[in-house]
Amino acid sequence: MDLNSIYTQLIMEHNRSGHNKKELDNPDLIERGHNPSCGDDITLELKLDGNKIADASFTGQGCAISQASTSIMIDLIKGLEIEDALDLVETFIGMIKKEITDENELEKLEDAIAFQNISNMPARVKCAVLAWHTLKEALNKNSN
Repeated sequence: MDLNSIYTQLIMEHNRSGHNKKELDNPDLIERGHNPSCGDDITLELKLDGNKIADASFTGQGCAISQASTSIMIDLIKGLEIEDALDLVETFIGMIKKEITDENELEKLEDAIAFQNISNMPARVKCAVLAWHTLKEALNKNSN
């Protein structure tokens, strides 16, 4: 089994699982991310504990890539300091733009590395980065 099919499997599993797809009770931050070109529409909900992301979830619909990317991102950011979460966003977007290729740097993305080759499919890039841009929006609004 090659790496690409393992990654494809991972994306499909996250798309199916839905363990991060729910509404939170009294979220501190709610941010909608919408990609009109392919109909991805997600709403990210975050619960903060001081400077930490205590919990996160999402609702909405979209293609397998946007749904899986959102779910994997949520797994990664739960329990992180806001600053570390924003750092992951930059790393993920850097990976997609092929600006960050250093394996050691990318390791912190864990399962999100599955989206590394999406940069070869320009039409799908927006799907993969939607949640990450939405998270950045929400956290930046919060810090102002």
